[in-house]
Amino acid sequence: MHASQGRSAGLGLALASAFAFGGSGVAAKPLIEAGLDPLHVVWLRVAGAALVMLPVAWRHRDLLRRKPGLLVGFGLLAVAGVQAFYFASLSRIPVGVALLIEYLAPALVLGWVRFVQRRPVTRAAALGVVLAVGGLACVVQVWSGLSFDLLGLLLALAAACCQVGYFVLSDQGTDEAEPADPLGVIAYGLLIGALVLTAVARPWGMDTSILAGRADLGGSSVPAWLLLGWIVLIATVLAYVTGVVSVRRLSPQVAGVVACLEAVIATVLAWVLLGEHLDAPQLLGGALVLVGAFIAQSTAPKAASGGPVAGSDGANAPEGADGTAASTGPDGAVGAGTEGGERLSAGRTTP
Repeated sequence: MHASQGRSAGLGLALASAFAFGGSGVAAKPLIEAGLDPLHVVWLRVAGAALVMLPVAWRHRDLLRRKPGLLVGFGLLAVAGVQAFYFASLSRIPVGVALLIEYLAPALVLGWVRFVQRRPVTRAAALGVVLAVGGLACVVQVWSGLSFDLLGLLLALAAACCQVGYFVLSDQGTDEAEPADPLGVIAYGLLIGALVLTAVARPWGMDTSILAGRADLGGSSVPAWLLLGWIVLIATVLAYVTGVVSVRRLSPQVAGVVACLEAVIATVLAWVLLGEHLDAPQLLGGALVLVGAFIAQSTAPKAASGGPVAGSDGANAPEGADGTAASTGPDGAVGAGTEGGERLSAGRTTP
């Protein structure tokens, strides 16, 4: 009975996380179109969330001594890199397209395993890559000579590459007796990301008067500060925390399926609130990207030990270096699980 209740609670938290992450792009785009630089929006989001998470960072201050490399990598890639590239892409391409491109991350992780680590991948994993790439071709309509801004597509792809860097980092040290607490890593990742973005975004040059005004949300005028509040409190703090807790309560496969709803939610919200319509081939392509991403994450690579094969065709959850289940990371892709059921779920970007 208790297990069933815990699973139900985990599913509810996972849905809340997917909804929160999926709504970030819809809230951010009106601010960008109102005149805020994408990097300034990212800085406001990350700095605001870091401020809220300061008590958590203080509680886990021992991580600065134990895991400095992991914290810096998380801050640079999973926070600063993913958010900056994703928000920059929003200024040039639709929200749904940008997020779907990020779902190439599981395929890119397997590419890292196959060509950098030189470990074999299963046929199922390769099928996931093919589906994801084929779906992406439909989303961007390659037959029409790329109907979307090329720079915008490259920025979204860069966000996916930053996620790959996080997945590689998250596989380090999971077999240790004292793995890093996920909430502590998130808190310090936000702090480090805020520091990095401060140097890059130069927020002192931001036009703060825009935040005191109003922004256009699909034809409706809404307070800019309200959109920013949603981005910071809901799409970042709440999304990261509920995502981490939900992955602890659910199996990687279930959490991965729910995480895939993030792209669907973002696309639907962009359609309803921003009027960003996708045609039938793009919707089909988006479905293929999500299916490919799910197959790729369901066949996550195992740790190297006696010639392992990257990917698993079995029904059980993939395992990490210490024999624990691999976990979903940003945008639903796979990272290694941590001991005792604790997993690093690097917030989706999405933003």
